[in-house]
Amino acid sequence: MKKKISIIGSGNVGATTALFITLSGIADAVLFDIAEGVPQGKALDLAEACPLCNSSSTIKGTNDYSDTEGSEIIIITAGFPRKPGMSRNDLLHSNADVIREASIAIAKTSPDAIVIVVTNPMDVMAQLTWKTTGFSCKRVMGMGGLLDTSRLTAFLAWELNVSPEDVEAIVLGGHGDEMVPLSRFITVKGIPVTELLSSKRIDSLIERTRKGGAEIIALLKSGSAYYAPAAATFKMVKSILLDEKRLLPCAAYLNGEYGIKDIYLGVPAILGKEGVEKIIEIKLSKEEKAQFRKSYASVRNLIKKLSI
Repeated sequence: MKKKISIIGSGNVGATTALFITLSGIADAVLFDIAEGVPQGKALDLAEACPLCNSSSTIKGTNDYSDTEGSEIIIITAGFPRKPGMSRNDLLHSNADVIREASIAIAKTSPDAIVIVVTNPMDVMAQLTWKTTGFSCKRVMGMGGLLDTSRLTAFLAWELNVSPEDVEAIVLGGHGDEMVPLSRFITVKGIPVTELLSSKRIDSLIERTRKGGAEIIALLKSGSAYYAPAAATFKMVKSILLDEKRLLPCAAYLNGEYGIKDIYLGVPAILGKEGVEKIIEIKLSKEEKAQFRKSYASVRNLIKKLSI
Protein backbone atom coordinates (compact mmCIF):
# COMPACT_ATOMS: atom_id res chain seq x y z
CA MET A 1 0.00 0.00 0.00
CA LYS A 2 1.39 3.38 -1.04
CA LYS A 3 1.89 6.20 1.43
CA LYS A 4 -0.60 9.05 1.44
CA ILE A 5 0.11 12.68 0.65
CA SER A 6 -2.55 15.38 0.93
CA ILE A 7 -2.45 18.76 -0.79
CA ILE A 8 -4.52 21.52 0.80
CA GLY A 9 -5.54 23.86 -2.01
CA SER A 10 -6.30 22.78 -5.58
CA GLY A 11 -5.19 25.95 -7.34
CA ASN A 12 -2.35 25.96 -9.86
CA VAL A 13 0.41 25.19 -7.34
CA GLY A 14 -1.57 22.51 -5.53
CA ALA A 15 -2.83 20.79 -8.66
CA THR A 16 0.60 20.85 -10.31
CA THR A 17 2.19 19.41 -7.17
CA ALA A 18 -0.44 16.67 -7.26
CA LEU A 19 0.51 16.06 -10.89
CA PHE A 20 4.18 15.52 -10.01
CA ILE A 21 3.28 13.21 -7.12
CA THR A 22 0.73 11.02 -8.90
CA LEU A 23 2.62 10.65 -12.17
CA SER A 24 5.82 9.76 -10.30
CA GLY A 25 4.00 6.86 -8.69
CA ILE A 26 5.68 7.34 -5.30
CA ALA A 27 2.47 7.92 -3.31
CA ASP A 28 -1.30 8.16 -3.41
CA ALA A 29 -2.67 11.69 -3.21
CA VAL A 30 -5.65 13.60 -1.87
CA LEU A 31 -6.46 17.01 -3.32
CA PHE A 32 -8.50 19.16 -0.91
CA ASP A 33 -10.25 22.46 -1.54
CA ILE A 34 -13.23 24.33 -0.14
CA ALA A 35 -14.55 24.98 -3.68
CA GLU A 36 -17.03 22.24 -4.50
CA GLY A 37 -16.26 20.28 -7.64
CA VAL A 38 -12.87 21.84 -8.33
CA PRO A 39 -10.63 19.31 -6.52
CA GLN A 40 -12.86 16.46 -7.69
CA GLY A 41 -12.61 17.54 -11.32
CA LYS A 42 -8.86 18.07 -11.24
CA ALA A 43 -8.31 14.78 -9.41
CA LEU A 44 -10.37 12.91 -12.00
CA ASP A 45 -8.34 14.47 -14.80
CA LEU A 46 -5.09 13.51 -13.06
CA ALA A 47 -6.32 9.97 -12.40
CA GLU A 48 -7.04 9.57 -16.09
CA ALA A 49 -3.45 10.63 -16.89
CA CYS A 50 -1.86 8.01 -14.61
CA PRO A 51 -2.29 5.03 -17.00
CA LEU A 52 -0.55 7.02 -19.73
CA CYS A 53 2.49 7.41 -17.46
CA ASN A 54 2.43 3.85 -16.11
CA SER A 55 1.60 5.12 -12.63
CA SER A 56 -0.44 3.05 -10.20
CA SER A 57 -0.97 5.96 -7.83
CA THR A 58 -4.51 6.95 -6.92
CA ILE A 59 -5.81 10.47 -6.34
CA LYS A 60 -9.02 11.71 -4.76
CA GLY A 61 -10.52 15.18 -4.84
CA THR A 62 -12.47 16.27 -1.79
CA ASN A 63 -14.04 19.09 0.22
CA ASP A 64 -13.85 17.07 3.43
CA TYR A 65 -10.76 17.10 5.65
CA SER A 66 -11.64 13.60 6.88
CA ASP A 67 -10.43 12.27 3.52
CA THR A 68 -6.91 13.51 4.35
CA GLU A 69 -6.81 11.49 7.57
CA GLY A 70 -3.59 9.58 8.21
CA SER A 71 -1.47 11.45 5.67
CA GLU A 72 2.30 11.00 5.92
CA ILE A 73 2.92 14.39 4.32
CA ILE A 74 0.60 17.36 3.97
CA ILE A 75 1.35 20.24 1.61
CA ILE A 76 -0.41 23.55 2.20
CA THR A 77 -0.81 25.65 -0.94
CA ALA A 78 -4.21 27.16 -0.09
CA GLY A 79 -4.50 30.93 -0.01
CA PHE A 80 -4.70 33.99 -2.19
CA PRO A 81 -2.10 34.43 -4.98
CA ARG A 82 -0.19 37.61 -5.65
CA LYS A 83 -1.35 40.05 -8.29
CA PRO A 84 0.80 42.49 -10.28
CA GLY A 85 2.32 45.11 -7.98
CA MET A 86 1.78 43.05 -4.83
CA SER A 87 4.53 41.75 -2.60
CA ARG A 88 4.30 38.40 -0.84
CA ASN A 89 3.83 40.32 2.39
CA ASP A 90 0.65 41.97 1.12
CA LEU A 91 -1.06 38.59 1.55
CA LEU A 92 -0.29 38.41 5.26
CA HIS A 93 -3.68 38.70 6.99
CA SER A 94 -5.90 37.12 4.33
CA ASN A 95 -3.72 34.03 4.04
CA ALA A 96 -3.19 33.78 7.81
CA ASP A 97 -6.90 33.04 8.23
CA VAL A 98 -6.68 30.26 5.63
CA ILE A 99 -3.59 28.74 7.25
CA ARG A 100 -5.09 28.75 10.75
CA GLU A 101 -8.18 26.89 9.56
CA ALA A 102 -6.11 24.33 7.63
CA SER A 103 -3.67 23.82 10.52
CA ILE A 104 -6.46 23.13 13.03
CA ALA A 105 -7.94 20.51 10.69
CA ILE A 106 -4.56 18.92 9.97
CA ALA A 107 -3.76 18.55 13.67
CA LYS A 108 -6.99 16.60 14.15
CA THR A 109 -6.89 14.36 11.07
CA SER A 110 -3.15 13.72 10.61
CA PRO A 111 -1.38 14.32 13.95
CA ASP A 112 1.76 12.48 12.83
CA ALA A 113 2.14 14.19 9.44
CA ILE A 114 5.07 16.20 8.14
CA VAL A 115 3.84 19.53 6.80
CA ILE A 116 5.32 21.57 3.94
CA VAL A 117 3.98 25.13 3.72
CA VAL A 118 3.97 26.84 0.32
CA THR A 119 1.44 29.65 0.93
CA ASN A 120 2.90 33.19 1.02
CA PRO A 121 4.34 34.94 2.92
CA MET A 122 5.84 31.50 3.32
CA ASP A 123 8.23 31.87 6.29
CA VAL A 124 5.51 33.50 8.40
CA MET A 125 2.89 30.96 7.32
CA ALA A 126 5.27 28.14 8.32
CA GLN A 127 5.63 29.75 11.76
CA LEU A 128 1.85 30.05 12.06
CA THR A 129 1.34 26.43 10.99
CA TRP A 130 3.85 25.21 13.57
CA LYS A 131 2.24 27.25 16.36
CA THR A 132 -1.31 26.26 15.42
CA THR A 133 -0.74 22.53 14.91
CA GLY A 134 1.50 22.14 17.95
CA PHE A 135 3.66 19.74 15.92
CA SER A 136 7.39 19.27 16.46
CA CYS A 137 9.27 21.99 14.58
CA LYS A 138 11.10 19.21 12.70
CA ARG A 139 7.80 18.18 11.13
CA VAL A 140 6.86 21.64 9.84
CA MET A 141 8.84 23.44 7.15
CA GLY A 142 8.40 25.96 4.37
CA MET A 143 9.19 25.74 0.68
CA GLY A 144 10.97 28.82 -0.61
CA GLY A 145 14.73 28.52 -0.50
CA LEU A 146 14.73 25.66 -2.97
CA LEU A 147 12.60 27.64 -5.42
CA ASP A 148 14.82 30.72 -5.08
CA THR A 149 17.92 28.56 -5.56
CA SER A 150 16.43 26.95 -8.67
CA ARG A 151 15.66 30.34 -10.16
CA LEU A 152 19.22 31.54 -9.57
CA THR A 153 20.56 28.29 -11.00
CA ALA A 154 18.48 28.72 -14.15
CA PHE A 155 19.62 32.31 -14.68
CA LEU A 156 23.27 31.34 -14.21
CA ALA A 157 23.00 28.38 -16.59
CA TRP A 158 21.48 30.60 -19.29
CA GLU A 159 24.13 33.26 -18.77
CA LEU A 160 27.01 30.77 -19.03
CA ASN A 161 25.35 28.51 -21.63
CA VAL A 162 25.94 25.42 -19.49
CA SER A 163 23.70 22.68 -18.15
CA PRO A 164 21.92 23.67 -14.93
CA GLU A 165 23.02 20.26 -13.60
CA ASP A 166 26.55 21.67 -13.37
CA VAL A 167 25.53 24.79 -11.43
CA GLU A 168 25.45 24.71 -7.62
CA ALA A 169 23.98 27.66 -5.75
CA ILE A 170 22.37 28.38 -2.41
CA VAL A 171 19.96 31.02 -1.15
CA LEU A 172 19.35 31.74 2.55
CA GLY A 173 16.94 33.96 4.46
CA GLY A 174 13.28 34.75 3.98
CA HIS A 175 11.42 33.94 0.78
CA GLY A 176 11.08 37.53 -0.33
CA ASP A 177 13.00 40.55 -1.54
CA GLU A 178 15.37 40.25 1.44
CA MET A 179 16.54 36.73 0.49
CA VAL A 180 20.30 36.15 0.75
CA PRO A 181 21.92 34.41 -2.26
CA LEU A 182 25.50 33.47 -1.30
CA SER A 183 27.59 34.29 -4.36
CA ARG A 184 30.84 32.89 -2.92
CA PHE A 185 29.25 29.42 -2.74
CA ILE A 186 28.11 29.42 -6.39
CA THR A 187 30.11 26.98 -8.50
CA VAL A 188 29.95 25.54 -11.99
CA LYS A 189 31.24 21.96 -11.88
CA GLY A 190 33.40 23.01 -8.93
CA ILE A 191 34.66 26.22 -10.55
CA PRO A 192 33.79 29.37 -8.54
CA VAL A 193 31.39 31.52 -10.54
CA THR A 194 33.61 34.52 -9.78
CA GLU A 195 36.14 32.96 -12.21
CA LEU A 196 33.51 32.98 -14.95
CA LEU A 197 31.44 36.14 -14.44
CA SER A 198 32.09 39.67 -13.24
CA SER A 199 30.80 40.73 -9.82
CA LYS A 200 28.47 43.20 -11.53
CA ARG A 201 26.91 40.48 -13.68
CA ILE A 202 26.55 38.10 -10.72
CA ASP A 203 24.83 40.84 -8.72
CA SER A 204 22.38 41.51 -11.56
CA LEU A 205 21.42 37.81 -11.71
CA ILE A 206 20.97 37.76 -7.93
CA GLU A 207 18.71 40.80 -8.17
CA ARG A 208 16.68 39.08 -10.88
CA THR A 209 16.33 36.09 -8.54
CA ARG A 210 14.98 38.34 -5.77
CA LYS A 211 12.35 39.63 -8.18
CA GLY A 212 11.79 36.24 -9.86
CA GLY A 213 8.22 35.75 -8.69
CA ALA A 214 7.22 39.33 -9.49
CA GLU A 215 8.69 39.01 -12.99
CA ILE A 216 6.40 36.06 -13.73
CA ILE A 217 3.35 37.80 -12.22
CA ALA A 218 3.99 40.88 -14.37
CA LEU A 219 4.10 38.72 -17.50
CA LEU A 220 1.01 36.66 -16.63
CA LYS A 221 -0.96 39.71 -15.45
CA SER A 222 -3.32 37.28 -13.72
CA GLY A 223 -2.01 34.60 -11.39
CA SER A 224 1.49 33.73 -10.23
CA ALA A 225 4.20 31.10 -10.70
CA TYR A 226 3.28 27.47 -10.19
CA TYR A 227 5.40 25.06 -12.26
CA ALA A 228 8.66 25.81 -10.45
CA PRO A 229 7.06 26.09 -6.97
CA ALA A 230 5.39 22.72 -7.52
CA ALA A 231 8.63 21.13 -8.77
CA ALA A 232 10.51 22.46 -5.73
CA THR A 233 7.81 21.13 -3.40
CA PHE A 234 7.94 17.72 -5.05
CA LYS A 235 11.71 17.55 -4.60
CA MET A 236 11.23 18.13 -0.87
CA VAL A 237 8.43 15.54 -0.73
CA LYS A 238 10.61 12.97 -2.47
CA SER A 239 13.52 13.50 -0.10
CA ILE A 240 11.24 13.02 2.91
CA LEU A 241 9.11 10.17 1.61
CA LEU A 242 12.05 8.14 0.29
CA ASP A 243 14.38 9.19 3.13
CA GLU A 244 16.91 10.49 0.62
CA LYS A 245 18.64 12.81 3.13
CA ARG A 246 18.99 15.54 0.49
CA LEU A 247 20.61 18.79 1.57
CA LEU A 248 18.01 21.33 0.45
CA PRO A 249 17.44 24.99 1.34
CA CYS A 250 14.06 25.43 3.03
CA ALA A 251 12.39 27.43 5.78
CA ALA A 252 13.25 25.61 9.01
CA TYR A 253 12.83 26.52 12.66
CA LEU A 254 15.96 28.11 14.07
CA ASN A 255 16.78 27.55 17.73
CA GLY A 256 20.14 29.26 18.03
CA GLU A 257 21.55 28.40 14.61
CA TYR A 258 23.00 31.45 12.88
CA GLY A 259 22.58 33.30 16.19
CA ILE A 260 18.78 33.37 15.78
CA LYS A 261 16.05 31.76 17.86
CA ASP A 262 12.32 31.02 17.63
CA ILE A 263 11.73 31.77 13.97
CA TYR A 264 11.36 30.06 10.60
CA LEU A 265 13.92 31.20 8.05
CA GLY A 266 15.55 29.77 4.94
CA VAL A 267 18.64 27.66 5.67
CA PRO A 268 20.25 24.53 4.19
CA ALA A 269 18.77 21.44 5.85
CA ILE A 270 18.90 17.68 5.49
CA LEU A 271 15.42 16.35 4.75
CA GLY A 272 14.54 12.73 5.52
CA LYS A 273 11.82 10.56 6.95
CA GLU A 274 11.80 12.56 10.23
CA GLY A 275 11.38 15.87 8.40
CA VAL A 276 14.06 18.49 9.02
CA GLU A 277 16.70 16.13 10.37
CA LYS A 278 19.62 18.56 10.56
CA ILE A 279 20.24 22.24 9.88
CA ILE A 280 23.60 22.98 8.29
CA GLU A 281 25.20 26.11 9.70
CA ILE A 282 27.48 27.96 7.30
CA LYS A 283 30.05 30.46 8.55
CA LEU A 284 28.89 33.74 7.08
CA SER A 285 31.03 36.75 6.28
CA LYS A 286 30.33 40.06 7.99
CA GLU A 287 28.36 41.30 4.98
CA GLU A 288 26.41 38.04 4.66
CA LYS A 289 25.55 38.13 8.37
CA ALA A 290 24.22 41.67 7.97
CA GLN A 291 22.05 40.59 5.01
CA PHE A 292 20.81 37.55 6.91
CA ARG A 293 19.90 39.67 9.94
CA LYS A 294 18.06 42.10 7.67
CA SER A 295 16.06 39.22 6.20
CA TYR A 296 15.37 37.92 9.71
CA ALA A 297 14.13 41.37 10.80
CA SER A 298 11.74 41.51 7.83
CA VAL A 299 10.20 38.12 8.70
CA ARG A 300 10.12 38.93 12.42
CA ASN A 301 8.22 42.14 11.73
CA LEU A 302 5.49 40.23 9.89
CA ILE A 303 5.25 37.66 12.68
CA LYS A 304 4.71 40.46 15.17
CA LYS A 305 1.88 41.85 13.03
CA LEU A 306 0.08 38.53 13.40
CA SER A 307 0.93 38.28 17.10
CA ILE A 308 2.13 34.70 16.64
